[in-house]
Amino acid sequence: MSAGSSASAGSSASAAAGRAGAAGRAGAAGKAAPESGQSTAARYLELLVRGAPVEAYEGPSTPERLLALRLRAELEERRRREAELTALIATAHDLAGLRDLDEVLRAIVRRARSLLGTDVAYLTLTDTERGDTYMRVTEGSVSARFQQLRLGMGEGLGGLVAQTARPYVTDDYSRDARFQHTTSIDDGVGEEGLVAILGVPLALGEQIIGVIYAADRRARHYGREQIALLASFAAHAAVAIDTARLISETRNAVAELEAAGRTIERAAQVHDRLTELVLRGGGVAEVAEALAEVLGGGVSYLEPEQLEGSTEEFVRESLARGGAVRAGQVWVAAVTAGGELLGALALHGHPDLAPVDQLTLERAAMVTSLLQLARRSASDAEQRVRGELLDDLLDAPHRDRALLRERAGRLGTRLDGPQAVLAARLATEPQNAQLPSENEEFTARRRLLSAASHLAATGHGLAATRDGGAVLLLPLADGDTASALARRAATQLGAAVHARVTVGGAVVEQVLAADDADPADSPRTVADRYDEAGRCADALRLLGREGEGGTAEDLGFLGMLLADSGPRGLDGFVGRTLGPVLEYDRTRGTDLVETLRAYFAHGMSPARAKDELHVHVNTVTQRLDRVARLLGTDWHTPDRALELQLALRLHHLSTAFRP
Repeated sequence: MSAGSSASAGSSASAAAGRAGAAGRAGAAGKAAPESGQSTAARYLELLVRGAPVEAYEGPSTPERLLALRLRAELEERRRREAELTALIATAHDLAGLRDLDEVLRAIVRRARSLLGTDVAYLTLTDTERGDTYMRVTEGSVSARFQQLRLGMGEGLGGLVAQTARPYVTDDYSRDARFQHTTSIDDGVGEEGLVAILGVPLALGEQIIGVIYAADRRARHYGREQIALLASFAAHAAVAIDTARLISETRNAVAELEAAGRTIERAAQVHDRLTELVLRGGGVAEVAEALAEVLGGGVSYLEPEQLEGSTEEFVRESLARGGAVRAGQVWVAAVTAGGELLGALALHGHPDLAPVDQLTLERAAMVTSLLQLARRSASDAEQRVRGELLDDLLDAPHRDRALLRERAGRLGTRLDGPQAVLAARLATEPQNAQLPSENEEFTARRRLLSAASHLAATGHGLAATRDGGAVLLLPLADGDTASALARRAATQLGAAVHARVTVGGAVVEQVLAADDADPADSPRTVADRYDEAGRCADALRLLGREGEGGTAEDLGFLGMLLADSGPRGLDGFVGRTLGPVLEYDRTRGTDLVETLRAYFAHGMSPARAKDELHVHVNTVTQRLDRVARLLGTDWHTPDRALELQLALRLHHLSTAFRP
């Protein structure tokens, strides 16, 4: 059961017990004995409702009595958990309104003492300069000597906790030989009269900054629950101390700025400007402009891919140091988030930068990282939504078409009118070239999707990932064509990802059918045109036009074949024209197709073809006779020869670049 559900159940049980208990006390005047005729179960229920002490449940060990005792223990446990949760919530509330560190620490110690039911609770902090710990806050203490104790590392229970970073507990401190006893500590503990002590470390990461204690003036055993509860208060105390430290550092920084005279005015200006930029979602260019006005000189923002040579080394140094560094005549500050390098701010024309101005540059870098993260988050969210809508249009265009239109409207995308479907493919390398690593390939694809999403957003369209590349759906403006749009997209995407991007295009006249149309009569136009665009992109790559854009209309006769995805398409044409020869080569391991290619390449001359094939002219003649038996005696007529040469060219291109 979670803390929340325990607290809720405990609260309900407490409320019910309170109401029923009031009624019981009014009617029975607190008597534990049942009235005449009252059943045993009813008697135990009445005791539960009144919250009677365990002594009131005396009697034979009947199932009713055992069940009642279990219920009472469960209710007590829930009340205890509710009280713990309430105390922790109240402590967190105090931290949220932190004004004075001592007040918060006193509240934590006071609540720890109350909730654990101890005689004394106190807190010590580590003094890094002296190498020991000193008493900071006490609650319930009566000894002045005890309140002024200092514990060296390893001395006493608290010194051992601070040294080992582990909780320690003792039922009888004076008799416990596990600790290094000293006269001053033993005298202070003895004067306070403490016997049982529990100590838990205050940790900030791996650094131990102090210890929080619960102690009693009698022997007592502290269980795991008490140790865990005190550890929760220790975590709150550590947060309060760290927050106070940060506030103190901020105040010191502000004090330094105030002492700088006119410098503080510049810092105030940049602070106001940067705050305004963050609130209204400004851009990196505005941050650079504001910083240049305040500090003087020129400020530029460098993307990670723009970093090179010595500049990259200084930016990496800034990232490692967490501050601005001087790179010759330029100051650079890394822009980071979660250890990731997002870029850098570079300040030119200011080689001698005052410490306060360095701080201003570093804060500007921090603001820049916030703006970059906000932009990335918004871009990722919009990119995801646009991609999901396009996926639905490709895979399920008839699924609640009214809802699809509404989703498009919220994205500023219109699905009426002609649209261009673009299939974008990253450049491929020949089989014998060194392939990129998986990480490089993933990065390239991510950049392609990011660039495609940006292009879609600016063009009021949609973009998604598909088949290892990207697919875009962009509205066609008056006078524009899918071919021109594909060429522009290839240029823009290639420049964005720093690689060749091939883009095939096709036109969709109607993205969604009318709402009252029969789904069976509505073709999946977007999916169909995407297939055509993908085949066009593949054809451009096969024809050696990688990095270009176009549509089937740009490819002439080949485009007509590409536009047909059925048996009349590209593969169907090659199969109808060369099928018997291809099958013969496949089953018998012969080389008739290559012989045909060489024969046509050398002006239909067997004598010249045999030199390229490195065989006797009679062998060429025999192979051509075999081709005639497979394709018919009219295979070398002008019309058939033209078809054969085109089929050979297409087959050669497809096999040469097939992965």
